[in-house]
Amino acid sequence: MSSKFQPLLFGTFLLFLLSGCEENTSTEEVLLPERKLSEKFKSYWFNGEAEITSYKLDQSRYGEPREGTAVLMYVTEEFLPEAQVKANTKSDKTIPVLKLNATKNFNTGIYPYSIMQSTFYPLEGRSHALKVSASIQEWCGHVYIQLNNRDNFKIDSHSYFEGEADKESELSKTYLENEVWTQLRINPDLLPTGDIHMVPSFETLRLAHKETKAYDAMAEFYQDGEWSVYKISYQELKRDLKIYYSNIAPFKIEKWQEDSEVDGKLYTTTATKMKEIKSDYWTKKSNKDLHLREQLNLN
Repeated sequence: MSSKFQPLLFGTFLLFLLSGCEENTSTEEVLLPERKLSEKFKSYWFNGEAEITSYKLDQSRYGEPREGTAVLMYVTEEFLPEAQVKANTKSDKTIPVLKLNATKNFNTGIYPYSIMQSTFYPLEGRSHALKVSASIQEWCGHVYIQLNNRDNFKIDSHSYFEGEADKESELSKTYLENEVWTQLRINPDLLPTGDIHMVPSFETLRLAHKETKAYDAMAEFYQDGEWSVYKISYQELKRDLKIYYSNIAPFKIEKWQEDSEVDGKLYTTTATKMKEIKSDYWTKKSNKDLHLREQLNLN
C-alpha cells in the first residue's frame, strides 16, 4: 500500500472511533432516583385491594369536545421481569410492582373510542417501568403498542394505518410519561424537573401519529389552591400535561388537563374526579356486583 494513503486511513479510523464514542455518550441510559417505600405506602397498598377512581372526561378529538369517562385503576402485584407478565404467585423470580390500568371511553359521532394504557412499575430500586402497553379501538380499526424494558427499551407497534402497520424499534432508556403516573403515587418528589427528554404517553403518540421517541420537555411543580400540580411541556409537540394531586400520601389524583396546539388553535382535554372505591375487583364478576359500576358513576 502506498505510504501516502496511510495517514488518511488512520485519520478516518480515528474519526470513526470518536464518532462512536460521541454516539454512545448521547444515548446513555437515564437512571431514576432510588425508590424506597414508606410505611404509609405499605399500609395503604398492601391490603389485597385495588384503588379504582372514575373521572368525568371531556376529550378533544377531531377538533371537537367529546363527553366520556376515564378510570385509573392502581394495584400492587407480583411481576416476572424475564417473562414480562403478571405472576400467579410470589417467588424468588418475581418483583413487586405498582400497576396502573388507565382507560378512556368516549364517542365521536356515531362510533365509539376505547383506550387503555397499562404500566408495570417496580416499587423499589432505580428501574424504569418494566412494561408499558397501549391499545386504541374504534370502528375504523385498532392499534397496539408495547414497550419491554430489556437492555434497551424494545418497542413493538401494530396499526391499521398505512405506513404504521408492524414496526419494531429500540430506544435508550429515558423518562416515560406513562411511568409518571405511578411514580407520583409512590413519591412525587422523585419526579424529574427542569429540561428533560421524555417519551410522551403512548396514547398521545398514537392518536397524533407521532414518532415513538423521546422529545425535549420541561417539567415543573407548582401549587394551585389546595392541589399540587406536576406539569410537563413538550415544545416540539406544542402540548402541556398538568396532573393535579393531593400532596399527602397516597397522593391521590384529583384531575388532569392536556392542552395541545394544532394549526394555531388550542384544544383541551380534561378529566375530573367523580368517585373512588377500594376493591378486590377481580372477584367482583357476578351480576350482583354491577352496583359497583353505579357507585363509580360508570353506567
